[in-house]
Amino acid sequence: MSHDYEALGLVAGLEIHQQLDTETKLFCNCPTRRREPDESVRSFTRFLHPTKSELGELDEAALEESRVDREFEYLAFDTTCLVEEDDEPPARLDEEALETTLEIAALLDCTVVDQAHVMRKIVVDGSNTSGFQRSTLIATDGEIETEDGSVGIADMLLEEESAARIEERDAGVTYGLDRLGIPLVEIGTEPDIRSPKQAREAAERIGMLLRSTGKVKRGLGTIRQDVNVSIEKGARVEMKGVQSLDDIDDLVANEVGRQVALLEIADELQASGASVAEPRDVTDVFEETESGVIAGADSVFAVRLEGFDGLVGREIQPDRRLGTELSDHAKRHGAGGIFHTDELPAYGVTEAEVKALRAAVDAGAADAVALVAAEAEIAEGAINAVAERAKTAIKGVPEETRGANEDGTSQYLRPLPGAARMYPETDVPPVTPDPSEVETPELLTERVERYEAELGLDSGLARQVAYGRHMPTFETAIERGVDPTTAASTLESTLTELRRDDVSVETLSEEALLAVLELVEAGELAKEGIGPVLSELAESPTLSAEEAIEAAGLSGVDRAAVRETVIEVIERNEPQVESEGMGAFSALMGECMGALRGKADGEVVSELLREEIGKRT
Repeated sequence: MSHDYEALGLVAGLEIHQQLDTETKLFCNCPTRRREPDESVRSFTRFLHPTKSELGELDEAALEESRVDREFEYLAFDTTCLVEEDDEPPARLDEEALETTLEIAALLDCTVVDQAHVMRKIVVDGSNTSGFQRSTLIATDGEIETEDGSVGIADMLLEEESAARIEERDAGVTYGLDRLGIPLVEIGTEPDIRSPKQAREAAERIGMLLRSTGKVKRGLGTIRQDVNVSIEKGARVEMKGVQSLDDIDDLVANEVGRQVALLEIADELQASGASVAEPRDVTDVFEETESGVIAGADSVFAVRLEGFDGLVGREIQPDRRLGTELSDHAKRHGAGGIFHTDELPAYGVTEAEVKALRAAVDAGAADAVALVAAEAEIAEGAINAVAERAKTAIKGVPEETRGANEDGTSQYLRPLPGAARMYPETDVPPVTPDPSEVETPELLTERVERYEAELGLDSGLARQVAYGRHMPTFETAIERGVDPTTAASTLESTLTELRRDDVSVETLSEEALLAVLELVEAGELAKEGIGPVLSELAESPTLSAEEAIEAAGLSGVDRAAVRETVIEVIERNEPQVESEGMGAFSALMGECMGALRGKADGEVVSELLREEIGKRT
């Protein structure tokens, strides 16, 4: 469903979180390399709880998180240290990370702060062992351009990345410390965005600027977009964890639709004098139930939603209803979800049980009833959360933080965080950034033009390389005298083909790639042998490029040996050569290359094959 975004007063802003590709982490000398969970050397557990700020205030988001009693397990590796474990003070701010951040600030036309102070931001979901995230304001007051007008950059911060969530269990969460502390920039825009299309365009523009530095990490999870959305009569909602740019416009459009639907529901509830009763224990109603979910629970709690009949089941996002919103809040308190009378009888709940349930909570024909089945403490906490969310539905749209789903919808996570969660870091001294020594990087759009004009790449390949994750490697290869087309096709086409063949190309270091390309340029390896040699290096990373050539059986052959192979192929196909002449070239070329198995350059083989066919015709 489309909306008139201007009439609705849509206001949106972005928060872009991008990992930096530095040698070491932000506050220690550990590498920024990710590890597999089964590589962990040991684990330990912790419990976290929120504390009051210096003003005596508790952050609402942290407080709600703490109501769920969970144990946090952390996996430590031989590439992590005591800083990540919060058993050693952090080191000074990483200089490489700061320099890259200043380059990004220049691209965003930001003003760099005179002095950067590290702050602590309370986080008690377990993703930081210390219970807070270190964050540093680096620049403000920037701007980017979109087709629909400029979008201001409010601020840019340099932060430490959180620990990676490995597994979620009933009792708690397991995190990996390999990601904790990787430098991360957070770019926040002003609320200047007025349409889903502009939101996506702004995110794409910022993403292009970030990649222009050649110093940001690439791949799934290395960049995340949060989107703040509100409409005039709605409320500010923050949607976190958008992984793909393709999802941003759908998320904004669906959030606008959700707020419009919630406002319509609120109007109907207010008109009918709706209210929410006190929750009740209705376990007795389901003593003999055949519903598997309810029968397996210790307790059942229910709440009468006066005037809500027919509205709990109303769709507010694609395949998500007001009842789904209530269920999200129940899940945050440990329950599996809710049942409600707009969908019952169903799930093994009979018509007679629905009638008894309504009677137990004194529900009339215009009322709906929501219920939670779980352990007594969980069920009671969850139904109270459902009741609070239902009360908010009468008022309109709640301010909250929501998680982005893959289908372009979102789900409730927690209340919006407040200002009470920030306080100064005492272990890291402030730094004085010097933007005067920073060179503004070449934009990717400009790089594409240069690759076409100066290096002779076609437009498609030029864009692939410029926007690809191997752009820095390509630049180094060109500096070392490698043919641009060979380097580009290897990094973009050959690696993609090998990945499709399940070759672990992620194990190939930049130096390994460059060494192979330099051997091709020196005539010691045929272009056709690049793929097999890279496969050997991927399987055995300790090999040198020369050793990989030997292992692949691609030690070069001289011109005489190539000619000998060509003659053998021609003699095997003599009738075809006599009848077709040079028309047999294509078929014989393939056979020659197969016989040589990448040991000779295709141009040499082509030259000798044409020469030998010519002699016979």
